[in-house]
Amino acid sequence: MGSALVHGLAGAMLLGGATRHRAPPPIYKVQLIAAPAPGEETRKAPEAVERPAAPPPAPVPKPKPEPKSTVSKATPPPTPDATRREAAPRTTPKATPLPGERPSTGSDVATVSTEGVEFPYPEYLQNIVTQILQRWQRPFQSTPLDAEVSFFIRRDGAITDLQFVKRSGSFAFDLEAQGAVEEAGRFRAFGSLPSGWSPDVLYVRFYFSGKRQ
Repeated sequence: MGSALVHGLAGAMLLGGATRHRAPPPIYKVQLIAAPAPGEETRKAPEAVERPAAPPPAPVPKPKPEPKSTVSKATPPPTPDATRREAAPRTTPKATPLPGERPSTGSDVATVSTEGVEFPYPEYLQNIVTQILQRWQRPFQSTPLDAEVSFFIRRDGAITDLQFVKRSGSFAFDLEAQGAVEEAGRFRAFGSLPSGWSPDVLYVRFYFSGKRQ
């Protein structure tokens, strides 16, 4: 009776063990990729290629400056002298006229001008003409040569700043004219300026002509 009970328990245990459920096996996920068709090659994306940076554009050359002209500008023509000269007072120089020549009155060979300044002393101007003509030796033959000088007469009768306004083109003619004025000034031949003349100087232009009547 007892053995039967033991055997019964053993059988029950076996049956109970047989009825237990087994743990399910682990499930793995697998991603399947379709194989490429025959003859079709797998293309890879082209790899990026680093290209060298483009060189900067060449600078635009600056325009060359135009060459400066080295030709000097033409000297403008001299302004013609439009000064209206005052005729010299008539006087008879001490020079002896040549045979057949009329005595000179002074106005044909010399003209004195005070350059537009009102100088109300004609006798003083007459003395200037007389003193210069006494010291000037005109050419013996009539000539178209002429010259003009300018100078200042000081209060005491001395002259300064003698210069040529116009040269004749003849060295001898110009030298003779210049010497006549210088000698008259050296001897104070013009005399002191008139007491009624307030400025301390008198500007004079003297004209020499080689033409004879």
